[in-house]
Amino acid sequence: MHYRIIPVTPFQQNCTLFWCEKTRHTAIIDPGGDSQKVIDQINAIELIPECILLTHGHLDHAGGANELAQRLQLPIIGPHREDAFLLDNMDQQTTMFGFGDAIACKPDRWLNQGDEVPVGEERLEVYHCPGHTPGHIIFFHRNDQLAQVGDVLFSGSIGRTDFPRGDHSTLIHSIRDQLWPLGDDVRFVPGHGPESTFGEERRTNPFVGDGR
Repeated sequence: MHYRIIPVTPFQQNCTLFWCEKTRHTAIIDPGGDSQKVIDQINAIELIPECILLTHGHLDHAGGANELAQRLQLPIIGPHREDAFLLDNMDQQTTMFGFGDAIACKPDRWLNQGDEVPVGEERLEVYHCPGHTPGHIIFFHRNDQLAQVGDVLFSGSIGRTDFPRGDHSTLIHSIRDQLWPLGDDVRFVPGHGPESTFGEERRTNPFVGDGR
């Protein structure tokens, strides 16, 4: 599984392309905005868009999903149904954060713990990791030990839990019970900022490191 990070929106959110090397089919993960920038990158790498995947319902991750889905004729897949209240109220999020012109977004398929999503001849495993939002999920490619974790975990930090229906203790459990068992060697792309590995975060992260 190959990938490329495309920072989008004023929040520099890591929209990520995950693609199958053999077929060139790609998933567009968390297109929060700047749709033309995303399309330009897809064309430059000569990829074939297959689907839009959402880790959760916040504006900077899902705000561009409808536009891309319409322009590229793609299904929107994910997140977990518990984030429907966020996707239904994109206009309120636009007002709250002061950018974007997103419209309500209804996925073609909700995702649950244990689901898999095909991308070309590859498969992404789905893990439900609530806490930042109640319906947050992450995508994991087992063969390449690669994950897109949205706003669950960052290099040196964790996701905020002061948004509606966020919960700090639930987020900590999601990281320790869902992410750490996948292995220290897993590389992850967070929703914002630089990449890291689960092992590095277990050693050094002040919020969820093994010394906590």
